[in-house]
Amino acid sequence: MIESLTVCSPAKLNLFLHITGRRSDGYHTLQTVFQLLDWGDEMRFQRSDTPGIRLHSNQPDIPAAHNLVTRAAQMLDTGQHGVDITLHKHIPMGGGLGGGSSNAATTLLALNFLLGLDHSNQDLCAMGAQLGADVPVFIGGRSAWAEGIGEKLTPLELPEDWFLIVAPGCHIPTAEIFSDQELTRNSPPIKMSGFSRGHSRNDCQTIVRRRYPEVDNVLKFLEKHWEPRLTGTGACVFVQFATQQEAEAARAQLPLHWQSFVARGVNRSPTMAALH
Repeated sequence: MIESLTVCSPAKLNLFLHITGRRSDGYHTLQTVFQLLDWGDEMRFQRSDTPGIRLHSNQPDIPAAHNLVTRAAQMLDTGQHGVDITLHKHIPMGGGLGGGSSNAATTLLALNFLLGLDHSNQDLCAMGAQLGADVPVFIGGRSAWAEGIGEKLTPLELPEDWFLIVAPGCHIPTAEIFSDQELTRNSPPIKMSGFSRGHSRNDCQTIVRRRYPEVDNVLKFLEKHWEPRLTGTGACVFVQFATQQEAEAARAQLPLHWQSFVARGVNRSPTMAALH
């Protein structure tokens, strides 16, 4: 019987984001590509003789009752099992990298494995969807083409390129961007072949640039040399490179006070690799 488990809870990028419509319930329909990364938060799950779920984090300012990790754990019937969860955050909050969603998905996957709960991935995806639209892609564990509100996923085999990611240091609430009256909500749907030919963009980028000068400044700097793009509703911005050396060389040109990192795109989640 395994007593503890330590896994990477990966970040993601939206390689593009088109808003194609709005449903009667207020949710937006979209098209996007979720690119999983080989970098993220570290999570440790430890069995305990004391019943209950206890969360320990290096970001204690998040009330446990509102943390997606705690909420995900409470969705599982752990019976008399006690678990201590240690979350070491690296992924910036409000950055469009899916940190909270990834943490929730990793919690569902890891506790299901550690405690032998035998839920199917389909069951876990249904639970995860109640926590956030991005949670199912992390449970599926594959980079994917997404439609609907993000729940219709088709796994993709993408080039495992390298990404320079810059975090401008601001927290952008997703709801704020999606509620902006000037947001494009009628982008015509494209096919995967259109994305492959570069016929894509991020419909949120113009809104975010207008509302957040920090993001606009990063984009202006990067646009001098490369083709940067916002991920999700931001705030993080990324540039794609074929090699790690190219990405690191670009990072060396950034202002020293900017928070940035280089990560590799992967087609299979490091969480899933650790559990199988």
